[in-house]
Amino acid sequence: MQNIFTIFIEQLEIEAIIGILDFERTRMQKIVIDCTITYKRDGDEFINYAEVAGLVESMLVDGKYKLIEDALTEIITAIKKSYPKIMSVKLKLCKPEILANCSVCVEKLLIY
Repeated sequence: MQNIFTIFIEQLEIEAIIGILDFERTRMQKIVIDCTITYKRDGDEFINYAEVAGLVESMLVDGKYKLIEDALTEIITAIKKSYPKIMSVKLKLCKPEILANCSVCVEKLLIY
């Protein structure tokens, strides 16, 4: 029997500089993050979801990414490096205030 689990980090809200437009480079904007991690648990090993949420937040705030796609790639790589037991990571970053009538999101899925 395999011990495969899924962690859901949903609706994590932060303020960060992200985007290529001039105004996006000078002021922080709201970013909403969803992250799904599938992993195999052996013995006492576990994935610390608070650490994962902190990693995502700090990388977004410190990274000041121009493209969401670059942020997704770098953050997923860092998560996997921290937790080798991970089987898949799906990360979604949303900019709920960039357009007046919708939330714009980009998602990346990596299966290992």
